[in-house]
Amino acid sequence: MRALLLGVAVVLTAGRLALADPLALDERPAGESEWGYRPAAAATLQLSPPGFSWRPQSGIVAWQLQCGRGETFDALEYEADGIAWSVHCPPRAFAPGAYTWRYRGIDGKGNATAWSRPRSFAIAADAVSMPMPPRDELLGRIPASHPRLFLRPEDLPRLRRLAEGSMRDRYDRLVAECERLLENPPPTAEPPRYPPGMVRLSEEWRKIWWGNRTYTIAALNGAATLGFTRLLGGKEEYGQLARRILLDCAKWDPRGATGYRYNDEAGMPYAYYFSRTYSFVHDLLSEQQRETCRRVMQIRGDEMYRHLCPRHLGRPYASHSNRAWHFLGEVGIAFHGEIEQADDWVWFAANVFYNVYPVWSDDDGGWHEGVSYWSSYVGRFTWWADVMRAAMGVDAFQKPYFSQVGYYPMYLMPPGKVGGGLGDLVARCTARQNVPLVGQLAAQSGNGHWQWYVEQMGGAKAESGYIGFVRGALPKVEAKAPDDLPASRLFRGTGQAYLNTTLYDADDDVQVVFKSSPFGTQSHGYEANNSFLLWAYGQRLLIRTGYRDIYGSAHHRNWMWSTRSVNNITVAGQGQGRRTAWAKGRIVAFQTTPSVDVVVGEAGEAYRAEGKADGDRLLDRFTRAILFIKPELVVVYDRLAAREDTSFEYWLHATEKFTADDQRDVRLQVGDVGCRIALLAPEGLSFSQTDQYDPNPRPRIKLREWHLTATAPEKTRSIEFVALCRPHRLGDPVPEQQQLRQVDGGYVLTAALCDGGRVEVRLPKTTGPIRIERYDKDGTAAEPLEVAER
Repeated sequence: MRALLLGVAVVLTAGRLALADPLALDERPAGESEWGYRPAAAATLQLSPPGFSWRPQSGIVAWQLQCGRGETFDALEYEADGIAWSVHCPPRAFAPGAYTWRYRGIDGKGNATAWSRPRSFAIAADAVSMPMPPRDELLGRIPASHPRLFLRPEDLPRLRRLAEGSMRDRYDRLVAECERLLENPPPTAEPPRYPPGMVRLSEEWRKIWWGNRTYTIAALNGAATLGFTRLLGGKEEYGQLARRILLDCAKWDPRGATGYRYNDEAGMPYAYYFSRTYSFVHDLLSEQQRETCRRVMQIRGDEMYRHLCPRHLGRPYASHSNRAWHFLGEVGIAFHGEIEQADDWVWFAANVFYNVYPVWSDDDGGWHEGVSYWSSYVGRFTWWADVMRAAMGVDAFQKPYFSQVGYYPMYLMPPGKVGGGLGDLVARCTARQNVPLVGQLAAQSGNGHWQWYVEQMGGAKAESGYIGFVRGALPKVEAKAPDDLPASRLFRGTGQAYLNTTLYDADDDVQVVFKSSPFGTQSHGYEANNSFLLWAYGQRLLIRTGYRDIYGSAHHRNWMWSTRSVNNITVAGQGQGRRTAWAKGRIVAFQTTPSVDVVVGEAGEAYRAEGKADGDRLLDRFTRAILFIKPELVVVYDRLAAREDTSFEYWLHATEKFTADDQRDVRLQVGDVGCRIALLAPEGLSFSQTDQYDPNPRPRIKLREWHLTATAPEKTRSIEFVALCRPHRLGDPVPEQQQLRQVDGGYVLTAALCDGGRVEVRLPKTTGPIRIERYDKDGTAAEPLEVAER
């Protein structure tokens, strides 16, 4: 099959591309910030067809792609010419089976490079079919008239009937908001630029930076609400005010205080709220007024497009760009057929969705940047999902990622939990805050487990605003308790494991969170690899620390991004590479059973001299194993091998002060929950403790947390740390019998259990499996568990 996607002059000889003066094809391995070659060699895909991706190259004006069945190209399954960017998703599904693909580039004179090396992949038997419609077909689905964001013109009669009937309460809330806006319209004077000489990231800068965002949203989202409600049958005054706000905001300098490149936190909401309002009040605008709006959005849209395209297709890990691309898609749909470049904006956004989204996970549903950014970014993405479905008939929830996405908050934050694991802005997150988004995901996907999670916390409240109204007609999903699910889960794509005793209630749960990530420490998922956290019975025991006073501040950069801020290990005071993709970890073993969980991570390559990618490696290994003997024992076993004699520092953090008079009896109490910690190896640790950060956050932040550092007694090239943690409710008996013996090839740890039994753990020093044997009080052994590293 041959798909002509872009007209390109190509020299043809007997049906073949001319190979005069072939170019050298750049097939260097993908860099850390690059999307790389997809499908990767030997990958098995749950989506058909794949989104193909390869390295972009200057001087190439078009690409050719071939995909053969099996290991050769004798029988082509698919072929496409004239591909504009270095990504491509075919317009039809591939049958399950094995395939091999290759590509080549064509320059402006029609010369072709050599073919790339072949890369093989497989389509799974149960793969989801989700081909990408060709450009003309996709754009042709957009309504010719307005509204065309979140709804189509033909949807209005149905929505009006709902507003008068079963959804009257939601409509009345929209009317009440519009009446409030009529009585007190938002200001529309253009917000200020930063004054000359203002220091970036200062408190004064922060007020203008974020203040211009909230000011813009108040004006233009208010206008969108007025315009939408009028479409449902609301007062004409609503539309008149919406039009006035829209035209007032159209007077703002598109490259000024709310320009995308000047302040994207104001420029992005300007773009999509302006576009929504324009589509909702289109029939109220004169042709001259429409042209005014088009001129404004041509400038703003072009600025976004030039920043994002094609860079985001090959380097998709920039945080803000991961929402900007679909906001640009909204603008393109709103101005389809009215701004010449608008169709390019839509086509670019569609290519991002089909080929390079989501970036912070794989199909398993995790999220590298943490639950706060997951909620923010996935929540905003659902707007684009609604827009695509209404305007172009594309169901985003067919993607395999969305069949798993709700399990991420469910495992990380069981009902009632406070604190959101690892990632930026998570310490004050609560499970209850996940309810609105998980409720939407449950409704969109029909997943009963996620609906159960929502109902455990009282159910989702009816979503407000015009988006809530459009979504209000989704069918109810029947809740399904997670009795058929394991309590613990590994999200391998992000290198995070969540070990739980129960998914039902955080007040009854003991939980360990562990990270060793192929994403490294980049972006908002900056915590060091092999970090762990410990929660028990509703309390945060061993925590990640710091408070983001403003992004990139001295405290944020030099404390929160550093290995010192988490439960981890530094080498002669140096931690892993900060906020970088090269400082990677990986999960090398994971096993979960009802009584024992084991996860093992490797992060040695994340330590380099001076924290630089090209620095010499400090460690040959840093292997951390977490053994969770449910619910009462957490064993943390570390093996480190350096390239020269060095010192090692072991860090633990808590909201309250540790009692650390003896390394075998470190105690912590948080509320009505305690934790006893025995640092069994090495002997001779020296302790220091402080409630100060280095550096502290800005004076307006009063938070302080406790940081315990245990330093090894002497420099050495290799070392093992063995820590045993016993979380418990105050008043419950806590066994004190535990022993660590050194044996040939490793250690044997024996520890008493609350039921009178004991556990024996074999910990290898170098290679070999971890072996766990559990005995009841009569000495009867359960089936031993062996876990080997991969």
